[in-house]
Amino acid sequence: MTGTPNAVEINLSAAIAAVANNDPLILTTASSDDIERDELPFGPFNPLEHRTFEAGLREWVAEQTPLRLGYVEQLYTFGDRGRHKTAEDRDLHIVSVGYLALTRITDDNKESLRKSGARWRSWYSFLPWEDWRGGKPALIDETVRPALRSWAESGGVPARLSRLRLAFGEDGIAWDEERVLERYELLYEAGLIEEAVRDGRTNDTALSRQLGVSMSFDHRRILATAIARLRAKLKYRPVVFELMPSTFTLTALQETVEAISGRHLHKQNFRRLVETTELVEPTGAEQSQPRGRPAALYRFRHNVLEERSVAGLRVGGRT
Repeated sequence: MTGTPNAVEINLSAAIAAVANNDPLILTTASSDDIERDELPFGPFNPLEHRTFEAGLREWVAEQTPLRLGYVEQLYTFGDRGRHKTAEDRDLHIVSVGYLALTRITDDNKESLRKSGARWRSWYSFLPWEDWRGGKPALIDETVRPALRSWAESGGVPARLSRLRLAFGEDGIAWDEERVLERYELLYEAGLIEEAVRDGRTNDTALSRQLGVSMSFDHRRILATAIARLRAKLKYRPVVFELMPSTFTLTALQETVEAISGRHLHKQNFRRLVETTELVEPTGAEQSQPRGRPAALYRFRHNVLEERSVAGLRVGGRT
């Protein structure tokens, strides 16, 4: 099939997310072409063996990792020319169907993951400009904005400046944590990241090696899409509890929401929000703390899904 002009292969790619030690993590495997490069678990869809795309995805993930996926949702179909193989697009054309999956890291699967060659990595190592928990990353003003503004102003395309303002929050426009994919696409189009170099869109630069760890094929684009979807979904569905243990403190819940959204949240405002949404209920038990009084333990109220169609944490502005 390789070399046939209209030949297409469908790949199924999984962005599998978890949170540990207040760090949002993505599961990666080593590339078969370059063991130093990360990629998402993926494999081709075989209509003779896989009844559905999701069934095929689960099978590939189970083959490449010891994980059995729980929550899974389809993200998007990535079919742009030149995003998976070569700049000339002469090889078999790859269409990637991306999925978001959520899981928990347990003692039972840590060792099995290590043996499989899969590993958890902070998703901010791939997209470092997305982590605002400690304030605006210095990388944005020192590196990203100047390079993007130079690209936008030199192209003679007014829409570029508008996209830059919206994506990175310039000229009085607030930072929107959900515009993850738009920011990644701008950096790719401007030729500022390693994937653009690899695809032949631009020459290698020191800057491309500063802007996060690259991934195989278009997997960093799929990751950006997954983060954007998860950040948006936090606000209207209780997906965060897919990442939490069965019981937890309100502090642990807040830190998980902060890790995913990349934002610092005011403690008292967050607790009032949780109380208002009635997403959790106290268990009556407590957890000892290194300092201070024991903290109350809570659990997710599953009945909330029957009580109303929209049940999420609409976090407010950054503090």
